[in-house]
Amino acid sequence: MASDDYPGYRRLVASGKYAERLAGLKRMLSSCTLCPRLCGVDREAGETGLCKGGSKASLSSYGPHYGEETPLVGRGGSGTMFFAGCNLGCCFCQNYEISHLCEGREVSVDELAGTMLKLQDMGCHNVNLVTPTHFTPQIAEALKAAAAVGLKLPVVYNCGGYERPETLRLLEGMVDIYMPDFKFWSASSSERYLNAPDYPEVARAALKEMYRQVGDLVIRDGLALRGLLVRHLVMPGHLADSGAIFKFLAEEISQTTFVNVMAQYRPCYRSNEFPEIASDLTTGEFRRALELAQAAGLTRIYY
Repeated sequence: MASDDYPGYRRLVASGKYAERLAGLKRMLSSCTLCPRLCGVDREAGETGLCKGGSKASLSSYGPHYGEETPLVGRGGSGTMFFAGCNLGCCFCQNYEISHLCEGREVSVDELAGTMLKLQDMGCHNVNLVTPTHFTPQIAEALKAAAAVGLKLPVVYNCGGYERPETLRLLEGMVDIYMPDFKFWSASSSERYLNAPDYPEVARAALKEMYRQVGDLVIRDGLALRGLLVRHLVMPGHLADSGAIFKFLAEEISQTTFVNVMAQYRPCYRSNEFPEIASDLTTGEFRRALELAQAAGLTRIYY
């Protein structure tokens, strides 16, 4: 592997800038402003906000995952690390036991670093951080420790799209592949289903910052190395949201944005409280969503 192929965090450590970025992330914990919720709680003193995250990261599970996008999976799988808790309140969450019920255990920075190295030893092609937003300082510290003893895998930031650009700027160079969801375009849908009426504007700003940092997804020998990969879960009765999101991606991010149009929606968690999303997505709705993505001008559509 040539030196310019090393993941960004290795270059950042070598540049001497990593410590300053890490310190910036850690400062956010004492009056938490890591995410757009701006809860302001002192997590270092044991206080918790909406995400329920404390001073230590909480890890639910880890291991090779073969259900992710093909460029992440390869032959060895994507090395997923599922973090407990979440800064969104999705009423249809398919991982609600982890995200809402916070099933997991607190782990030290050394344990996090060791888990990253285990995934590399297992033959995974990347370290895939699932719902990492509320634990970015702990993850960043662990990443530096793991890099010091040989971690060389690309880092995937697998999030819900509800991110502060200020936090993302501190992560620049630490993250190789940003993989956000973009769930809803309308504020009313975001308030009703995510408990976050500002989600659309926040997600737009976040995706622009992510793209500024890493650009279009770069795939070499079938594996993703760097770039932006956007997921959009098509929701029953919400094709207008899908169309607007695809148009935004094509016109304000890039027509060559790698977009996974997902048909996996099924009613979960509290979906039965919302009759309009209490049924499976139909084949017709999904086909129409693909047509909207193509009509928007997107050229790298994955499904």
